[in-house]
Order: sequence, then structure tokens, then C-alpha cells
Amino acid sequence: IVEQGFESRFDIDPSGQIVLFEQFCPWKDHIDTIEEEVVQKNPEAAKILYVLYPDTSNAWRVQAVPERPGSFKSRHPLPEAWRGLRDEALSERSGVEGCIFIHQSGFIGGNKTRDGALELARKSLTMD
Repeated sequence: IVEQGFESRFDIDPSGQIVLFEQFCPWKDHIDTIEEEVVQKNPEAAKILYVLYPDTSNAWRVQAVPERPGSFKSRHPLPEAWRGLRDEALSERSGVEGCIFIHQSGFIGGNKTRDGALELARKSLTMD
């Protein structure tokens, strides 16, 4: 599942920095291993910044990739301007419908739809 998501990342976003899984699976160690192999072949390869997956309530999560497995520091946390916001306040601030939350630290957020989670991730690529 992780390899398939990694291989199709450019179909999800032209940056290649967003991976989407159609079901949840443990991914952190696998992403790191796959990236190491890719970087050995191409040192300029872009690192994955966000992983999207459905949660148990059929909503979608956007999770920032940690700097390394086991780290609590994200490579590119979700935007500071969105952190700690929920529901309509977050949808209004982000310009993305269906928002559920962005964690205070910016490591994870939620949206009611796949497209909404993807839009949050895409907008986050260019924000701090």
C-alpha cells in the first residue's frame, strides 16, 4: 500500500510531496525507507511532506511527515494560521469547505472529504 501510494504521488499532486492512501496503514517507517532508496538514485528528489488517509469515521486526515521515524518534529507542519482551529472557523480561515480540525502543533488535521483533505495539503505546501 505504501509503495503504491509513493509511486502514484505525482498523480495526486505535481509536486510529488503528497501521498494518498485509500485506507489507513502504518506508513512512517516505510516512507522513510522508500525515500532513502529514491534519494540514493536522485539526491534532488523531493521529500514527502503530507500523507492523506481515511479515518475510522469516514472523514479524511492530512498528516505532516515527521523529520525521521519516531520524531515529533514535522518536516513541514500544517500552517500556523490554521492550528488549533475547528469546523467552520477553520473552513473560513483556510478557504476549504468541510474542515474538522488542525492540531495545535500542526502535525495532523481532518476534513470531511478526500478532496478537502487534499486541498488542505496542497495549500499547506506553500504556507508556513
